[in-house]
Amino acid sequence: MPDHAELLHRQAVRLRNFDYTGAGGYFVTVCTWQRDCLFGAVVDGAVLLNDYGVVVRDEWLRTPTIRPNVELDEFVVMPNHFHAIFFINHIVNADVGAHRCAPGIEGVDNLFRAHVSAPLRRQSGSVGSILAGFKSAATKRINTLRDNAGNPVWQRNYHEHVVRNDADLAAIRQYVADNPMKWDLDENHPARG
Repeated sequence: MPDHAELLHRQAVRLRNFDYTGAGGYFVTVCTWQRDCLFGAVVDGAVLLNDYGVVVRDEWLRTPTIRPNVELDEFVVMPNHFHAIFFINHIVNADVGAHRCAPGIEGVDNLFRAHVSAPLRRQSGSVGSILAGFKSAATKRINTLRDNAGNPVWQRNYHEHVVRNDADLAAIRQYVADNPMKWDLDENHPARG
C-alpha cells in the first residue's frame, strides 16, 4: 500500500479501465491556485477557517444535498488545500436504467475489484463532475466575498485515489485527521515551498 503522503506528490493517475462514475470510495485532494493560503490558518494543530474556508466547508457539506448518491466521510479544509473522502453509493446503469447500490464502508475491497473492469459510463456523476461542481460553487461564493469575479481559487486538476479496501480507508482517514497537526511538515506549507 502506498504512503498516502506520497499520493500528493505525483500527478493524478487514473486507473486504467476504472469506472469513476461507479459506486465506491474516493480520496481527493484539491489545492488552491498557486498554493496560496486562502482558507485560514493552522494554530496549535487546529485549522482556524476564515470566511473563504467556511465557504469551502459549507459547499462540501452541501454535496449530498445536490447529489444524493454521494456520502461524505472524513474531510479537512487546510489553509491552501482540501482533503476529502467520499462514497458514490448509488449509480444508474446507462444501458438499462437500472439502479444498484454500493455496500457500506465494509466491503470496499470487493467493490474496488468489481469496478476495475467495469465499462465506461457517461461522465455525469463521476468523481470529476462532483469535484467540478464543488469547486465552481465555492469559487463563485469566494469571489463574491472578495469582490473579484473571475479570479482563480483552485488549481486546475485534483489528486484522487480510489479506496481499495477497509485498511486503505482506515489509513486515509488517519492521514486526513492528522493533517492539521502535521501542517508544519506539509509540503504545501508556505515555509517549506
